[in-house]
Amino acid sequence: MTTDTTSAPNFIRHQIREEIEAGRAGKIVTRFPPEPNGFLHIGHAKSICLNFGLAEQFGGDCHLRFDDTNPAKEEQAYIDAIKEDVAWLGFEWAGPVRFASDYFDQLYAWAQHLVREGKAYVDDLSPEEIREYRGTLTEPGRPSPYRERSAAENLDLLERMRVGEFAEGEKVLRAKIDMAAPNINLRDPILYRIRHAHHHQTGDKWKIYPSYDFTHGQSDAIEGVTHSICTLEFEDHRPLYEWFLDNLPVPVIPRQIEFARLNLNYTLTSKRKLKLLVDEGIVDGWDDPRLPTISGMRRRGYTPASIRRFCEMIGVTRADGGLVDIAMLYHAIRADLEENAPRAMAVLRPLKVVLTNVPEDFEEVYEVPGHPAREDMGVRKVPFTREVYIDQDDFMEAPPKKFFRLAPGQEVRLRNSYVIRCDEVIKNAAGEIEALHCSVDFDTLGRNPEGRKVKGVIHWVSAAHGVPMEVRLYDNLFQVEQPDKDKDADFLDHLNPESLVVCRAIGEPSLADAGPESRFQFERVGYFCADRHASRGDELVFNRTVGLKDSWAKVQKQEAQKNEQGQKKG
Repeated sequence: MTTDTTSAPNFIRHQIREEIEAGRAGKIVTRFPPEPNGFLHIGHAKSICLNFGLAEQFGGDCHLRFDDTNPAKEEQAYIDAIKEDVAWLGFEWAGPVRFASDYFDQLYAWAQHLVREGKAYVDDLSPEEIREYRGTLTEPGRPSPYRERSAAENLDLLERMRVGEFAEGEKVLRAKIDMAAPNINLRDPILYRIRHAHHHQTGDKWKIYPSYDFTHGQSDAIEGVTHSICTLEFEDHRPLYEWFLDNLPVPVIPRQIEFARLNLNYTLTSKRKLKLLVDEGIVDGWDDPRLPTISGMRRRGYTPASIRRFCEMIGVTRADGGLVDIAMLYHAIRADLEENAPRAMAVLRPLKVVLTNVPEDFEEVYEVPGHPAREDMGVRKVPFTREVYIDQDDFMEAPPKKFFRLAPGQEVRLRNSYVIRCDEVIKNAAGEIEALHCSVDFDTLGRNPEGRKVKGVIHWVSAAHGVPMEVRLYDNLFQVEQPDKDKDADFLDHLNPESLVVCRAIGEPSLADAGPESRFQFERVGYFCADRHASRGDELVFNRTVGLKDSWAKVQKQEAQKNEQGQKKG
């Protein structure tokens, strides 16, 4: 797999290239270290593309390591899903899948080392008291009354914590750094907590578990990671990351570099809030196509190439660039599918059309390109019969002046077929339109009618050969750009009631063979993906990936025109 590395700024790539050219760096080793407490989302995709992409570009390695220090919130299902997501995006990790728990014995030995050096102690303060003693951003903390225990006493208490002698919350192991440090992370941070929890990798061996801060840097060092790349919220943790590495006999010293996280409008990426949406049944599991999870995007019809392209488009900077327009993401998938998705016709809201001058047993089959610009996609066969379906939106009984679709007495061309004229509107007793009676101009197959111009072209499906389908029209899950901006409000108040609309549709016969996750452009409608959970033999289910209109491309074109005009004026 080749990753485009030219279209957007990436300061980390630039720094690493300079290090290599200056001889300050050898083989590059990066890592993607998710916590297995939820499914990955689009923000993680940015980190995956960055870490694996750097290793790929510079001939290095990227490790997949699960930072599994909190067994109460971790599950094997999350581990399996994360591995699948990374592989689906097209990346291969170097060596075996790694776990921070692989290093628990070494981490415990290093904790004992800090105790012996007088740089860690067992504290009996409660969690509430620890927060109180820590101080604030404007006031220094106070030392714990247990801070000066002897190394021997601390080692004994630590071992008794390890074997489960104490209750959860009764004691913790803390580093002894500086309770007056301006950076609160250095005010004697917690290294180990007591947790009587079964661990998915180590079973019941441990009754204490290391903190993320204590685990992360040392795991990097054990693995020989050269560049520990993380988002900006860890910038204030870097002094602590470096303090551990400086005060322990680690084999190498990784370098931590922070970059701005992805903030996408109309989207939430908080794993806690995503889990709430799943647990409350507001969405259909972690792979609901409305969620920004990688598995949800996959089910919606996104391709690995489109997600990688989007991550490249937004670039990698240290400055918080604010909200990224979700139209950029839509542009990336639309551009991919425009080139690679075969075409088909599908009618989402069927309206029957009876072609009154066509014999009842009439059938004509057209061979239509699978893709207008891709001969390798072959042709598909589209049958034409006396009765067809068109979309309800393509007919108006009293149309405005510039309505170039079907109306009483008005003509329109059926795509790849004849020109038809609406002669009669058939209604039921309630006055609702049930069908249209139309006539065909048989002299218009492949050519324009004599003496008149027909502007409209609409899609259609044979009533006799059409394939029944369920089509799910997905839209943004939230109605506002930043659903969790107001910390005092409930983000659930901003849910979009139209985020999922289900249609009973009918598609052309070629769609009957659509396999799970196969993608199509439904002509004049949008891009759709066969749902991965629909079993063979069941009714087809298609999820809308994205519409045909590209607002981001329009914005880019307008910006280019403005720049061009500005240059001319200059």
